[in-house]
Amino acid sequence: MKRTIGNNTFKGMDYRSSLFIVEYYEDCTFDSCNFSGIELSESTFIDCTFVSCNFSMTKLTNTSFNNAVFRNCKILGVHFENANHLMQSYNFENCVLNFSSFFRLKIPKTKFADCQINDADFVETDLTMAVFNNCDLKGTMFNDSVLVKVDFSTAYNFDIDLEQNKINKAKFSRLGLEGLLRKYDLEIED
Repeated sequence: MKRTIGNNTFKGMDYRSSLFIVEYYEDCTFDSCNFSGIELSESTFIDCTFVSCNFSMTKLTNTSFNNAVFRNCKILGVHFENANHLMQSYNFENCVLNFSSFFRLKIPKTKFADCQINDADFVETDLTMAVFNNCDLKGTMFNDSVLVKVDFSTAYNFDIDLEQNKINKAKFSRLGLEGLLRKYDLEIED
């Protein structure tokens, strides 16, 4: 049975060399911790904040994140679709999420602020009312995704096919329209 650990701060832990204990973490802060390449399977994180942590290639099999906040984190090649689908809600601030996958997830209202999200996978993802505030989406895939009321108004480098996604009431800036029309090979002038 998992033990509950609440209201703790873990600072500078390198879980590649010290064992990460699978527990139920609530209201905890992980500051400058290295989770790179480790297995977080079956762990639960409720109302936890991760600051300046490295999650490169971390495995999330059946890991639960409910109201998790990631700030200034390096999250490369992480497959969020392997986490527990029943308890998933995230906010990402100033994170690098390159090569990460959110395939087939339902993560409405997720906030991505000042993030680099290159070559990521949002295929068949429900992002209803999500916000991509000042995010670089170069090479990121959106196919058969639900992008209803998503705010892309300050996002850039995206390439979204209007015919391949449900995109009603999504917000874009005039400068971002190129990312919606790229497949038509149009010459757009300022």
